[in-house]
Amino acid sequence: MRKSRWPLIAVLSLTIGGLVSMPAAAKPVTDCPLRDAPFSVDSPLIDILLSPSAKAIVETATGKSFDKGPPRFVGTTPPTFAAILTLRSASMFTGLKAEALPDIDARLRKLPVTDADRLARCARYDNDVPALTLQPGKPHILLFEKINGFKDEPSVNAAHVAFVDMARRKGWDLVTTDKAGAINPTTLKQFDALVWNNVSGDVLTLSQRAAFRQFLESGGGFVGVHGSAGDPSYFWDWYADKLIGARFEGHPMSPQFQEARISVDKANTLAVGLPAEWRMTDEWYSFSTNPRKAGAKVVLSLDESTYNPVGPMNVDLRMGDHPLAWTNCIGKGRIFYSAIGHRPETYSQPEYVTLLETALGWAVADRKACPAG
Repeated sequence: MRKSRWPLIAVLSLTIGGLVSMPAAAKPVTDCPLRDAPFSVDSPLIDILLSPSAKAIVETATGKSFDKGPPRFVGTTPPTFAAILTLRSASMFTGLKAEALPDIDARLRKLPVTDADRLARCARYDNDVPALTLQPGKPHILLFEKINGFKDEPSVNAAHVAFVDMARRKGWDLVTTDKAGAINPTTLKQFDALVWNNVSGDVLTLSQRAAFRQFLESGGGFVGVHGSAGDPSYFWDWYADKLIGARFEGHPMSPQFQEARISVDKANTLAVGLPAEWRMTDEWYSFSTNPRKAGAKVVLSLDESTYNPVGPMNVDLRMGDHPLAWTNCIGKGRIFYSAIGHRPETYSQPEYVTLLETALGWAVADRKACPAG
């Protein structure tokens, strides 16, 4: 499952290269993606919980009070699972049966979307533009860490340290922010690649989404790890289906962490320095769609015969062909994603560090990898 956090203060840390911690004056967010959308069973659960009228409809239908639910699932201050769940996907927690959803959906859709609703929906987004000081003559990397959904602090911190150490070894200039206001054309044009560090939940406004896509399509690089493709519900289809190229299905829970065998496609450019296979222990993601169908080139695959691929409620999570890390192109942009990375220890495992360092170098500099545009 996923992890939790909500940075209320503009926090920017100097990692490699200079960075000024005070952001430019923040502007109110008015273009959050679902600001005007009608309430429905496919709305982010957090938006229903933030509306007394919508919340009352669901509580009446279920006979349960959300106020008595687990805070990490029904909290309205990010990070919260409520930002990555819908009533449809949260049925196991709410007790709602599939046959009850159409009636609830109809009632929710009759509710007016008020100005208060719009304000509440946009509050978890930001327009805080950090002031950055970058070192000239070096590749520039932005390590992005805004999380509205689930945040596992230990894994996020371990990944952060690993990427900072890579930058030091390679002479890259890497800076960090948890403010989505950095995702704008002026700021992005300073960077060669972005790293999504276990980013969970919808975090970009409509204008930030457009800037992000333009950055990639014009030749920027992207590296995402683990939780950056682990949400049970997505509210930006392009991100899940085009950028990542796969939708999260689940992971084992009995036990959650298991040792398994990883096989490496030695013909892949990113396989340099890796053995043909290795074993490690982690939380193994399965996906309902295979990234190969989106054009991805798989670097790592998971041997499902070496662990127990059974999820909650005995769901069979076998994929058969089970990609674990892959590359793709978005226009001229270089995309890399790896599903490994829940346990902090994974970010110090030599084979995995080698892969991430190679992948980040590829995303930064291999301009010929995606020439077509």
